[in-house]
Amino acid sequence: MGIGASVLRGLYVTAQTARPGHESTPPMSVLSVNDAVLLVDENDQPLRTMQKIPAHEQGLLHRAFSAYVFQSQAGVPHLLLQKRAVTKYHFGGLWTNTCCGHPLEGETPAQAGMRRLPQEMNFNTALRAVGTFTYRAQSENGLIEHELDHVLIGEFNDPLPAPNPAEADDMRWISLEALDRELAQQPEQYTPWFALGLAIARRHV
Repeated sequence: MGIGASVLRGLYVTAQTARPGHESTPPMSVLSVNDAVLLVDENDQPLRTMQKIPAHEQGLLHRAFSAYVFQSQAGVPHLLLQKRAVTKYHFGGLWTNTCCGHPLEGETPAQAGMRRLPQEMNFNTALRAVGTFTYRAQSENGLIEHELDHVLIGEFNDPLPAPNPAEADDMRWISLEALDRELAQQPEQYTPWFALGLAIARRHV
């Protein structure tokens, strides 16, 4: 899959591969901007925790996860996208993978994903880790994402509930073929980490 130059601008990347239910979430963010992230070295070894906003102001490397939830429609894999709420602290209003977040200290990326998925998207499903990548990208408001990102994948085949409006303005299923066209034609409509994680996730679908 080709990744547009505007998606890669300002990023550096390393990559390596390595029955659902509905939940009810109130229309509020359950992840405060003051919550801590886990700072790590380039080998994903923990260093210390730090409040989220100062870590993003300084662009410090921290552990994260990106979950990609799929569904087969007539034998064709479809990915569930979310459109980040415009009120998010960075990269608001952009399309991205099903769910993103930061593991708590002592929590595996898969555990973090299964904690955050019902908080953001109002459903849960099993997730498994399939690889990692590292990237750095600056938002328009000056905050810097610098993450060692664990890619998680899962499957969901039930009707979708509405997402938590504090987290996502919209969501939709899309085939990988149609998604590739959108990424080639309008890469600026997607978060900078999305295509990087997708390249790993799609190898395991």
